[in-house]
Amino acid sequence: MGNTKTRVRGLAARAGGWSARHRWTAVGIWVLFVVLAMGLGSAAGRVDVTDSDQLKGETHTAARIIEDAGIEEPAGETILIQAKDGSLKATDPAFRGAVDAVVKAVERTGEVRDVTSPYDTKTISEDGRSALVQFDMRGDSDTAGERVEPVLKAVEEVQKDHGSLRIEEIGGASMMKTFDDAFGDDFQKAEYSAVPVALGILLIAFGALVAALLPVLLAITAIMATMGLMGLVSHVMPMSDTANSVMLLVGLAVGVDYCLFYLRREREEREAGRDPQTALRVAAATSGRAIIVSGVTVCVAMAGMLFTGLAEFEAMGLASLMVVAVAMVGSVTVLPALLSLLGERVEKGKIPFLHPQSRLRRDRGRVNRESRFWSAVLKAVLARPVVSVVVAAGALLAVAAPAVGMKTQNLTLDQEFGDSLPIVQTYNRVNEAFPGGSEPAEVVVKADDINAPEVKSALAAFRERAVSSGASRGPVDIRLHDARNVAFVYVPLVGGSDLDKAGASLDKLRDEVRPATLGKVDGLEAPITGQVAGSKDFNDQLAGAVVPVFAFVVVFAFGLMLLSFRSLTIAATSIVLNLLSVGAAYGILVAVFQHGWGASLVGAEGVGAIITWLPLFLFVILFGLSMDYHVFVVSRIREARLRGRTTKDAIEHGVVTTAGVVTSAAVIMVAVFAIFGTLSMQSMKQMGVGLAAAVLIDATIIRGVLLPAVMALLGERNWYLPKWLHRLPDLTHDEAPEAVTRDASHDDRGERVPV
Repeated sequence: MGNTKTRVRGLAARAGGWSARHRWTAVGIWVLFVVLAMGLGSAAGRVDVTDSDQLKGETHTAARIIEDAGIEEPAGETILIQAKDGSLKATDPAFRGAVDAVVKAVERTGEVRDVTSPYDTKTISEDGRSALVQFDMRGDSDTAGERVEPVLKAVEEVQKDHGSLRIEEIGGASMMKTFDDAFGDDFQKAEYSAVPVALGILLIAFGALVAALLPVLLAITAIMATMGLMGLVSHVMPMSDTANSVMLLVGLAVGVDYCLFYLRREREEREAGRDPQTALRVAAATSGRAIIVSGVTVCVAMAGMLFTGLAEFEAMGLASLMVVAVAMVGSVTVLPALLSLLGERVEKGKIPFLHPQSRLRRDRGRVNRESRFWSAVLKAVLARPVVSVVVAAGALLAVAAPAVGMKTQNLTLDQEFGDSLPIVQTYNRVNEAFPGGSEPAEVVVKADDINAPEVKSALAAFRERAVSSGASRGPVDIRLHDARNVAFVYVPLVGGSDLDKAGASLDKLRDEVRPATLGKVDGLEAPITGQVAGSKDFNDQLAGAVVPVFAFVVVFAFGLMLLSFRSLTIAATSIVLNLLSVGAAYGILVAVFQHGWGASLVGAEGVGAIITWLPLFLFVILFGLSMDYHVFVVSRIREARLRGRTTKDAIEHGVVTTAGVVTSAAVIMVAVFAIFGTLSMQSMKQMGVGLAAAVLIDATIIRGVLLPAVMALLGERNWYLPKWLHRLPDLTHDEAPEAVTRDASHDDRGERVPV
């Protein structure tokens, strides 16, 4: 039976067959594509998302006014001078001497401008124990962190001479430098360590160096090509560093997964006695098709991000979509060519003492790859499918339950980094002494004539009413740009770092104070921006995007499953199981990071909220990636069913024979995502833990227990397609069915006889 030819049809089979016949051409085209994409992308450069692109609403309007006026906002810095034991007050000579020393010290550096004394700006706390010296860094605010070192040292020298006072600096430039020093390489190290981790797991999975290197090499080349394409596409839709990192994460995950599916099937067919070329054709027709279905589904899921209207999300979605498409094309074109070139040499570089995870079982001349563990699990699940569904679904619903109380917000500095850094402690002290002073609301006022009497009167009224209304305790600072007819009004919000209370103060400014003052001047624009405003606008816009994104992803995924398997039942169960997996991930996130249950086990903290962008991001990513496993497993089940097995036997065959590859793929994803869970930032921990937990749940409870149990209960109804849907395009299996013969001592498996 080894050399019997198998008839194949379909796009994946044709692509694989062409590549196998034109091996060097296929490899050459791929290399040329990668080189051209990188070269053109490098030549074009990358256009990044600007502040005015980030959000819609008032935050966008404010950024547009600033950009149109050509105003470069400098990096503002603040120096807190505070009595340590309460013995000194701002009116005492020693305190005044420290303030004067600070002002002179920072001015001498030559790196600052517009230094203001707290005695002039009234930035002295109510208890008189704290005061703020404020100034701006010279030069571009984006690179201010590189020039702030002399200023920080000057402040440290003043601190040495005034032991009874606390003298500390905080601001955009100093925070930039501190975080770059503490975490600058953190994210990059995680990205770089993901590749060797994936390679190590593949070595264990395949037991051979060449076979393990192929998936990693394809993933890396797909990522390199996509980086170049991102440069070209960014001139139409701006990209970002975040999009680049997400692209790398997704590209590594799907690139390795797709190759893993292909390689495992090709190896399985060779071990079953087929010659290398026939094994390659079967792998192209089966796993190749699963890769295309999965890839298109993932692309559709990623495209959901384009409906958010948020520039950062749109960049992440497009970058992820591109890398999945590139990895998918590479898997069904250049990979068959490489396997055809290598032949048996794909097993070169055997690692001593390492063997494939699942064992070879020979049964009446047939070789099949099976997992002892999953065989035992499947036996129990299929024996009692009702109990399995109730227990597994009940457990996942219990895990998902905390998600009902999910609270989302942009994390404050102390939530993001904890108290591990001195600058975070400074941030907390400033907010305690001057609520909202470290992150004030910023009113960008644009008028035909900023010096017109009615405008000046409205600005004065706004300043007075902002404090009298209770939205701010002051001081409210107004800075005029006469030449550009723009004014900036800085309003410290009551509530400070408590975003709920600060948000209420912002609403009061927007809904009460502004209409009664600035709103009465015809033709005047006064959008309110700042960290609190940005967080609120982001939340509002994201909330409005949830329904269309969810609807788009679910409806299109359902349609693709329906076309790919021609079964209404499978399409519906696919969606339900994926939603259950996402819900469980949400529940874990809320339990760990919002309530703090078991947070110490993952080196995290219960910060009381989930970062705003994460739930929608997780939904899109997980809905896409979980389809990898689902399509691969269900394809094998349907393939076995077409070959004459009973539905129950096909389920067992499909799950058990794919257990090794799904386990390997899941272990790689979990390991890579877990690396991001080790980063210092709580938002990155949340992303890493959420992704790792969801993939683990999906590959075990969902695919190993719920999917087979539900399909066993449904029986022949798994393949139900109403007559009125029979006219749908037939995108089902690419390999011709094989007959199955059974003898009197039928072992519930049968023996495959190729036709």
